[in-house]
Amino acid sequence: MYIQSRYIASKISMLFGFSVLFLVLAASTIGITETIAGQRESCSNEGEEVKLGNFKCFKCKCQNGFVECEPENCPVIDDCYMLEERPRNGCCQKCKDCFYRGRRFPSGSEWSDPEDSCSTFQCEAGVITETIQECYTPCSKTIPPRPGQCCPTCLNCYLNGQQVLEGREVTLTEDPCLKCHCSNKKLTCAKKACPVLQCPVSTQIRIPGECCPRCSKKREIMQVPGKCILGKGFHSNGKHFAADRCTSCECVNGTSICHRNTCPVLECSPEYQKVNPGDCCPHCPPVAEVRSTCTYHNQTFQNEETWILGPCRSCKCHSGEIRCAQTKCPKVKCRPNEISITPEGQCCTRCVESAGICTVFGDPHYKTFDGKHFSFQGSCKYQLAADCHDHTFAIRVTNDGRLKNSTTRTRTVTLKIRGIRVNLGQKFRVKVNGSRVSVPFNLKSILKIDQSAEAIFLTTEIGLQIEWDGRSFLQIQVPPTYKNKLCGLCGNFNGISRDDLTSREGINCSDAKIWKFANSWKVGGQKTCNKRRLIRPQTCKIHSQLSLCSPLLESTTFGGCDSHINPHNYYEACKQDMCDCASQTCYCESFAAYAHECGRLGVSVPNWRRITNCQFEPTHNKNQDHSATMKKTLHKTEEKQQSERLRKKQRRPDFFTRHVPKALLIPKHQERTPPPLQ
Repeated sequence: MYIQSRYIASKISMLFGFSVLFLVLAASTIGITETIAGQRESCSNEGEEVKLGNFKCFKCKCQNGFVECEPENCPVIDDCYMLEERPRNGCCQKCKDCFYRGRRFPSGSEWSDPEDSCSTFQCEAGVITETIQECYTPCSKTIPPRPGQCCPTCLNCYLNGQQVLEGREVTLTEDPCLKCHCSNKKLTCAKKACPVLQCPVSTQIRIPGECCPRCSKKREIMQVPGKCILGKGFHSNGKHFAADRCTSCECVNGTSICHRNTCPVLECSPEYQKVNPGDCCPHCPPVAEVRSTCTYHNQTFQNEETWILGPCRSCKCHSGEIRCAQTKCPKVKCRPNEISITPEGQCCTRCVESAGICTVFGDPHYKTFDGKHFSFQGSCKYQLAADCHDHTFAIRVTNDGRLKNSTTRTRTVTLKIRGIRVNLGQKFRVKVNGSRVSVPFNLKSILKIDQSAEAIFLTTEIGLQIEWDGRSFLQIQVPPTYKNKLCGLCGNFNGISRDDLTSREGINCSDAKIWKFANSWKVGGQKTCNKRRLIRPQTCKIHSQLSLCSPLLESTTFGGCDSHINPHNYYEACKQDMCDCASQTCYCESFAAYAHECGRLGVSVPNWRRITNCQFEPTHNKNQDHSATMKKTLHKTEEKQQSERLRKKQRRPDFFTRHVPKALLIPKHQERTPPPLQ
């Protein structure tokens, strides 16, 4: 019998000027004494902290257009079966501490006996488990333990063919409780018993591949002075009792102190291990026959031969027995500006800083590297993004005015890198240094251009990547090494969105002065503009066509992506595009940009085009036409142009021929190219 008290979470209904926030991590899995409940709140200060006033137990940040909140660093208590009462002024609820020889030890801590380094102690929810380590040496020649150490070491950091890296933990497949570590190129392996748990055996769970069981749930229990609570029983101070056949305990001042035997490391497979009646530990049966080979997946291995099963696992043949080792990877939790990756050939994932992504779509709408959304309908040539620190690259876009004075689209994209100019045009046309090229295209190790049915992909040696759909969608990706080094319409990539509208002169413009900001990044002069007057877009009147944008607000259309990224900015962009739309399908451009962002966040939306009637029409790429007919046509065109230049030369006045340089009379390239980078 036990006494259980209920945990009642406090709720916050209003926070500053905005509505109620939605808590990302529920209070049922963390030791937090306050919760935030309600609806999810939008935000525009991407990447920045959102203050909660007097509520000190949460840290909130604007991420993907939503206010995301996480509790302060509190210990995980979802499997704690002895929660202490909530502190009045603290943020965290915690598991019961342990008291031993006048000292307090927090739950989850481990320590060794200063007089016996092989004797270890673990505190788990008010229960202390004492055990003697079992040493394991997978080598024939060992080095005796140094003072303060328990186990001998091996010179090479390998276990059954698996390399044990510094800071990593490797175990045996046959016994996951064995832990091997490498320090200064020396391998140490030891095994210790699992801690005694507060919860009854009926509520314990064991995850395959893990050493120890854990409690399947948590509970908060009112303390009874002078009593020890273990499982479903109460024990008086000074009482001795057995937790199981391997464990003897004593209640000392409200703390259960238990001694548990550590079973030796076994080298036979778990299916062969036996436990005799009344014994604590299993054992391996006698070997009937010693063999010199092992068979694994119909492949034979000689004695002491090792083989690799992947970056995390390897095996070894030992007297006919297959022994395998497995690297145990630590759990990683990446920050909002990080992603988890598993490097090729490595076992464990790690967090790395996210790449910077800038997106252009529709009538042009921009999302900067730091997540700032804005729209700008200028019809000239602009610096989109450039390395303003080391000048390793520059990207410029030429906008094309269409139909109405307030409507434009991205027409061409120009990349300049290491003296090379690449132009990406409409219908997948690609030019390098003014000459048309076919795709795929490789230029030494500097850049590579590939193409799918829907886009052209350009990758470079510096990690810069460009995706262009041959119409109006453009995405730029830069590695984290370019943080605080960029400038242009895509911002400076410093992790702060509020200064992304910084002009060429260094002035941080407000949203109301977007045209001033954008025009400061105009390049090439007035000759690159295809409209004399740039008229700011007028307010659109609501009409029935705007309802075509509503699928952005429907969770089912985009696979529930609205829980990962706020669709509001894409919805507003869609409405603006539909105001001046002639084809009635302009909404598809915002849909494509949103679906692309969803895919980048790991949300699969394979059917959105069919559902929204935005079927992609493949664009014929003339760059890939290598037929003899094309070659013949080009040859005839060249002969015709040569004849035309000869006739013009014959008609020129003598003064014109004498005083105008020949380089200006005969163009370098026969085909017209976009204006060069200034």
